[in-house]
Amino acid sequence: MTTATRIYVARLAGLPVFDPNGDQGGRVRDAVARLRNGNQAPRVVGLVAEMPLRRRIFLPIGRVTAIEPDSVVLSTGTLNLRRFEKRPGELLVLEELLDRRVTIVEDDRPATVVDVAMEADRTGEWILTRIALREVTSRLTRRGHLQQLEWGEISGLIGAADQQGAANLLAVLDNMRPADLANVLQDLSNSRRVEVATALDDERLADVLEELPEHDQVEIIGALNPERAADVLEEMDPDDAADLLAELPKPDQEVLLDLMQPEEADPVRRLLDYLPGTAGSVMTSEPIVLTPDATVAEALARIREPQLSPAVAAQVFVARPPMATPTGRFLGTVHFQRLLREPPAEMLGGVVVNDIDPLEPDTPLAEITRRLATYNLVSIAVVDEKDRLVGAVTVDDVLDHLLPRDWRDRDPAGTTGG
Repeated sequence: MTTATRIYVARLAGLPVFDPNGDQGGRVRDAVARLRNGNQAPRVVGLVAEMPLRRRIFLPIGRVTAIEPDSVVLSTGTLNLRRFEKRPGELLVLEELLDRRVTIVEDDRPATVVDVAMEADRTGEWILTRIALREVTSRLTRRGHLQQLEWGEISGLIGAADQQGAANLLAVLDNMRPADLANVLQDLSNSRRVEVATALDDERLADVLEELPEHDQVEIIGALNPERAADVLEEMDPDDAADLLAELPKPDQEVLLDLMQPEEADPVRRLLDYLPGTAGSVMTSEPIVLTPDATVAEALARIREPQLSPAVAAQVFVARPPMATPTGRFLGTVHFQRLLREPPAEMLGGVVVNDIDPLEPDTPLAEITRRLATYNLVSIAVVDEKDRLVGAVTVDDVLDHLLPRDWRDRDPAGTTGG
C-alpha cells in the first residue's frame, strides 16, 4: 500500500474515495476494527464509506491501495453495495472511541480520547496502536496535557462508555453538510445520537433536524430542556418547525410555542392551523417578498443571500406593503433569470409576471403538483381570500410530502460487515 505507515483515523473522515479510474465512489466516514484476545490492539479490517442515496458500505482494507492527505484510492471499482452493519466483535473507531473517558493505567489518571492512530505492521496488517489523549483536569480554566500512549497502556477503551462527550467527534464532522451529518446521527446508538445532537449549537442543530426523520426529530427535541428546544425551533424554517411540532402532543406544542419569541411563533402557529396535505400546510411562510418600487439590483442582492435554499432563491414575489406574510395585495413574480436580463435600476413593478394563478391555502397536494409540472415551476405563490401573499410552495416542499413518510430513514435492507 503506497501510503504512510501511521495514519490518524480522524483525518480520514470526509476524504473522497476513488477507484483506479479516478471516479469518486463516496467519502470515508469511519474505520472498522476487529477486537482481539486479551489486551491486544484491535486490527483494522476496513473503512466505512458514505455512498450516494445515503448508503454506508464496507470497504475491506485490502482493497485500499493508497491513503493520501486528500483521498483514498481503491484497487477496484467493483464494490459490494449492501448497507454496512457492524458485526459482533467489531469497533467503529470514530463513533465509539472519540471523546471516550478512559484511564491511564500507569497512575490512574482520567483522560479523554481525541484521536486514534492505525499503523501498518511488518505483515501489512493495520493495527490500532497509538491513542491520542487529553488528560482531564479539575481546573476549568486549564486544558489537560495532550499525550500519546499505546493501546495497552489505557483502560476503558472497550465496553460501555462513561460520559463519552461529543466535542472531538463534532470537530471531525464539522465540515459536513447538514444532510450528511443527519445520516451519521442515524447510524449512532440512541443515546449517542442524542448526546451528539444536543452538543451542536442551536443553528447547526436546527439545520440537522430538518434533515432527520420525524421520530428522530421528536427524540432529540424531547431531550432538550424546553427553553433550548424553543430556541432551536426559532432557528428552523417555519414550515419545518411546524412539521416537527405537529408530531408532538398538543400540550407540548403550546409550551414550546409560548416559549418562542412571538415574531417567530406566529408564522408557525398559522401553518399548524392548515389542514394536512394542503398548500397551507406545506408552504414556506418566508419567501422573498419585495415591493413593486424595489429595483432589480435589490432583488439580485436578496437572492444572493447564502442561507436561502435554491428553490426559495429562484424567484422574488412582488406585493404591496407590508412585506412580511400575510402581505399587502399580491402582484406577481419575477424569476431570477428575468432579473439577470434586466437593467439593475429597473423597478420590479415593470417586469413582474402574473399570468399564472396563485394557489389558495386549501389547494390539495395533487393539484399543486400538477400546477408545478404544467408550468415547469420551482415554486408558486399561495394567497388568501383577500389576495394577500401568505407563503409559497416550492418543489422541494412538494417532494418532502410526496415521498413516503420514512424516506429519510436509512435503508435497513441488506447489510454487510467487516
